[in-house]
Amino acid sequence: MFEKFGQHQPLNRQAERYALEGVPIALSTMADAVGSVCAALDPLLRLVEAHVMAAARLHADDTTVPVLASGKTDTGRCWIYVRDNRPFGGAGPPAAMFYYSRDRKGEHPQGHLARYVGILQADAYDGYNQLYLAGRNPGLIREAACWAHARRPFFAMADIEENARRKAAGKKEIVLSPIAIEVVHRIDALFEIERSINGKSAEDRLAVRQKLSRPLIEDLHAYMREQAVKLSRGHDLAKAFNYILKRWASFTLFLEDGRVCLSNNAAERGLRGIAMRESLCTPSSSVCKHWKRVRVDNATRATFPGHRRFDRLRRQVVGTDLMRCAGNNLHSRKDTGFDKAPYGVVCDA
Repeated sequence: MFEKFGQHQPLNRQAERYALEGVPIALSTMADAVGSVCAALDPLLRLVEAHVMAAARLHADDTTVPVLASGKTDTGRCWIYVRDNRPFGGAGPPAAMFYYSRDRKGEHPQGHLARYVGILQADAYDGYNQLYLAGRNPGLIREAACWAHARRPFFAMADIEENARRKAAGKKEIVLSPIAIEVVHRIDALFEIERSINGKSAEDRLAVRQKLSRPLIEDLHAYMREQAVKLSRGHDLAKAFNYILKRWASFTLFLEDGRVCLSNNAAERGLRGIAMRESLCTPSSSVCKHWKRVRVDNATRATFPGHRRFDRLRRQVVGTDLMRCAGNNLHSRKDTGFDKAPYGVVCDA
């Protein structure tokens, strides 16, 4: 069980290794054992699920999961819902609930959150849209958008440090945008305010936001609208502006409710625990269906001091696509590479 859920080793690989060690165990026997343990733990799982779904505010996210299929590798999804009231001094222990699905259809999060009512912090995935309808039964779910996610395309056009590293390495430099740099600075100012009120009560957070953050948000809104009309519709900056402007009510919900966080990083951190490149599961051995029974409590963030900012270890922890960015894979003889550039995000959650 620990090999499967703790080390992310599928049962077929465990069976092969045990056989080489002189302890042959049938794959069906191992799968039955997993099913029995999951069934025994189901009452506890339901208690954790009830605790998570009783939160007034949830973080939601999903990631890809490679799944072995006949002659190929399919791509499944792992969904996470995180309850963490610590940023606004709320009661109740933090916890997370995971679900597995074979695709990313909207019916999955809609089913997971069928009875949920509250605030949902998530990205702009269309599968969530049905959850935000005004006449929804059993009640309204309010969307809170992620400023860290919105900031990323601007940061890609404003990464001065990356340009310095490229120049030092003799590589082609990125074309930097003064507009993008300005937007990043303005969003960073919002996060700086958030760091000062992290852990305080929702009322105190809201009061500070109304005094300090609202003027910055109003200025940012005017600045983005002013710059957007000067750009062609297909420009990368225009797309980044429109992503925010079209969802302005969701991006500014934190000015109305002190419980809302500025980012959805709590969910992204929670998904790092399963992000291993060699974590393939076999549907024919009744393994995939047990992913829905995985849970984790009190997920925390791994941090590094400033002088280790560009360490290789840090890069594999904060990579944008952790499923393909594990640079230190103990279960593989080869050293896996980095398919996408890492991007560190600082937030209050």
